[in-house]
Amino acid sequence: MIRDLVIKNRSYRRFYQDEKIDRKTLEELVDLARLSASASNNQPLKYILCNDPETNALICSTIGWAGALKDWDGPVEGERPAAYIAVLGDKQITERFLVDHGIAGQSILLGAVEKGLGGCMLMAIKREQLFKILNIPEHCSLLMLIALGKPKERVVVDECTSPSDTQYWRDEQQTHHVPKRKLSDIIIG
Repeated sequence: MIRDLVIKNRSYRRFYQDEKIDRKTLEELVDLARLSASASNNQPLKYILCNDPETNALICSTIGWAGALKDWDGPVEGERPAAYIAVLGDKQITERFLVDHGIAGQSILLGAVEKGLGGCMLMAIKREQLFKILNIPEHCSLLMLIALGKPKERVVVDECTSPSDTQYWRDEQQTHHVPKRKLSDIIIG
């Protein structure tokens, strides 16, 4: 079961924008992050939830969506996320967030997949703009943004054909391909 969730948990970048995500669902996803492991159990992460279409449009304009897809500027109107979760690190708790946001992000996305949703962890963000849009407190660091929605694209896992063949791509049908190294290539001892 967990294997199926992990395989379905891809970086989705196009969504059915009109399929809304309510606040309760976003809170349930953040609760999974809250219950996840935290380095030294410091629990320094804070979250800003957004499912407001007008604010979402502003957020979307701050994102670099897919560096490897040079001819794609991101999702068009109608394919944009229905919600976002900003993952913050509270510097009043600690200055070292270590891997907490990665663990939290994975928990949120696995929960989203279980609910029939999908998402994408984003780090290529115009941070100053997003700080203003979301009114992020100065004592917080913006660690990542998670886009969420009902996926409108097909994402498949392929096996790498060579060790350097890890670049994701889209085919003529707009299926998003994600090459993964063989298990035998990553276990070295």
